[in-house]
Amino acid sequence: MNQSPKIGILGVGNLLLGDEGFGVHVIKRLQEEYRFPGNVELLDGGTAGIMLSPFIEDKDILFVIDVVSLDAEPGSIHLFGHEDVCSGNIQTRMSPHQVGLLEILDLCRLREKAPQRIEMITVVPADLSTRIGLSKPLAQTVDTVIAILFEKLVIMHVVPLSLTG
Repeated sequence: MNQSPKIGILGVGNLLLGDEGFGVHVIKRLQEEYRFPGNVELLDGGTAGIMLSPFIEDKDILFVIDVVSLDAEPGSIHLFGHEDVCSGNIQTRMSPHQVGLLEILDLCRLREKAPQRIEMITVVPADLSTRIGLSKPLAQTVDTVIAILFEKLVIMHVVPLSLTG
């Protein structure tokens, strides 16, 4: 029996810090506008930190949508594959007191329960001030990030259905 892989789509970030909440905004949009097959689970991970590990450990493939600290144009999109994520060379932590997603993934690997494949779709933030809502550069990238995610899912023969179309 050929079982479909368990796929997780995780959006992380703090909605109270402007662009830091980008991943959460994308997840909310996906939940409102699309229906996914039963083997795909979406999660607004917010700032749950280590509490995300049960969701992560239950997945075969994990897509993470987040902001990334890079010296690049605000709103620019950066993709990191499994090798990049496992090497730990990505800086996703925007706040010094935040438990970083990479540390959580390291803990999952230590427990030998990490996903077989992890991919990150990230954007460079423009505004991390205390405010609700995305800056214009990031608001304009939401559709592109969703399109990139869908391209990756279609390759895996997962086709989300639009609820609005």
